[in-house]
Amino acid sequence: KQWYQRRVAITAGGPKGLDKILVSSDGDITVTNDGATILEKMDVEHQIAKLMVQLSKSQDDEIGDGTTGVVVLAGALLEQAEILLERGIHPIRVADGYENAAQIAIEHMNTITDTFIVDKDNKEPLVKTAMTTLGSKIVNRCGRKFAEMAVDAILSVADLERKDVSFDLIKIECKTGGKLEDSQLVKGVIIDKTMSHSQMPKELNDVKMAILTCAFEPPKPKTKHNLNVGSVEDYNKLHAYEKEQFIDMIKKIKDSGANLAICQWGFDDEANHLCLQNELPAVRWVGGPEIELIAIATGGRIVPRFSELTPDKLGYAGKVREIEFGTTKDRMMVIEDCKNTRAVTLFLRGSNTMIVQEAKRSIWDAMCVIRNLVRDNRIVYGGGSNEISCAIAVSAAADKVPSIEQYAMRAFADALESVPMALAENSGLAPFATLAEVKSRQIKEDNPRLGIDCMDAGENDMKVQHVIETLIGKKQQIMLATQLVRMILKIDDVRSPGEGE
Repeated sequence: KQWYQRRVAITAGGPKGLDKILVSSDGDITVTNDGATILEKMDVEHQIAKLMVQLSKSQDDEIGDGTTGVVVLAGALLEQAEILLERGIHPIRVADGYENAAQIAIEHMNTITDTFIVDKDNKEPLVKTAMTTLGSKIVNRCGRKFAEMAVDAILSVADLERKDVSFDLIKIECKTGGKLEDSQLVKGVIIDKTMSHSQMPKELNDVKMAILTCAFEPPKPKTKHNLNVGSVEDYNKLHAYEKEQFIDMIKKIKDSGANLAICQWGFDDEANHLCLQNELPAVRWVGGPEIELIAIATGGRIVPRFSELTPDKLGYAGKVREIEFGTTKDRMMVIEDCKNTRAVTLFLRGSNTMIVQEAKRSIWDAMCVIRNLVRDNRIVYGGGSNEISCAIAVSAAADKVPSIEQYAMRAFADALESVPMALAENSGLAPFATLAEVKSRQIKEDNPRLGIDCMDAGENDMKVQHVIETLIGKKQQIMLATQLVRMILKIDDVRSPGEGE
């Protein structure tokens, strides 16, 4: 099972890696080449295979990128360990050798890094790094546009002094029916709602909005109760009371200076009609996370009771407008020119749900990479150059180890080379010949930037090709894969329920 998982991950890696169609038990289809998504949606039963799924998820949760590479590396380490175990080497000695080799590889990576300053005025290095991430995705034909969107989104919400990025301020909204090229970054909030009444204005300027989480309806007793209406007069009195309450609520909103009401809960058609009559545009059934994001973006306060509504709790936006899509009646609402410019929305379009969802996963990976660079701006170069350089360093260190662990360290170096070999194979190159040539050139020229020329550009220097990886992501790959393999090597038996009976 783990061999099959690794094979699937290998063919998905690199700029020329292939996508997979994953069919769920309900018949839902997912098209992706994201390692974590592929493994998560594969129906695996084997215990070690499940550990591999958790491995890719850990890489995805912590780094957001490199999920395919970490599975390829872990699978290669297990294959090499199997050869050593067949030779009679104890699994603990293999695990110790792997641990030593991982430390040497990580220390070596620190010596071959480059750094660049994360600067809002010079986005080009960040864009090129994001393009490396998007190079293997289905959106790579719009790679430049998506990379710029990812960089602009992260820099909008990043605190460069604290080296912190809040993903809570970034909303990703998807809508099928357009082209990938129609995707855009909106400096504000997009919600999948419309004005509550079709005759309310579709565009508002200089908007002061009341953000309400209280029910827009007459108050009810908290206890269980029965209301008996015995005559037409009683019914008319009840109706008049309800109308009076609605008008009073609308008056409180207008007296506060608000010219738009955003309501978490709904209200009936009579309240809707009274809002229209009193020239108070309203939006109803806005979800909790969206309410919070609107409050952050507009600088407003969420109001839980009408009695607490005051002018200082209103949010401000320069423009609120409805946008329509094609010939359908689908509409969404855009809140722009907000008080807090740090809240942004990535609005993604695509011809069908599968493409839109894959675009969402792709731009999320790109944003995670940029976030990692804000935290730690050290980089290494891709195309397998980093793995080849580390493999050379580990092999050289293994020759100086007098104990039996040197065999495990050499096996670790061979496993590292599985990543550039997978890239070469997916690019239609002869894997062994290509790897041997690049490896010899790295040693001869003392240039750790030489990698696999996947795009057939005639240049093996990944710095020239602008194939960039984050140091923190590559370190995490090696550490997670090594830790998992160490744990697996220490397992000697699997006991399932009912086996001992």
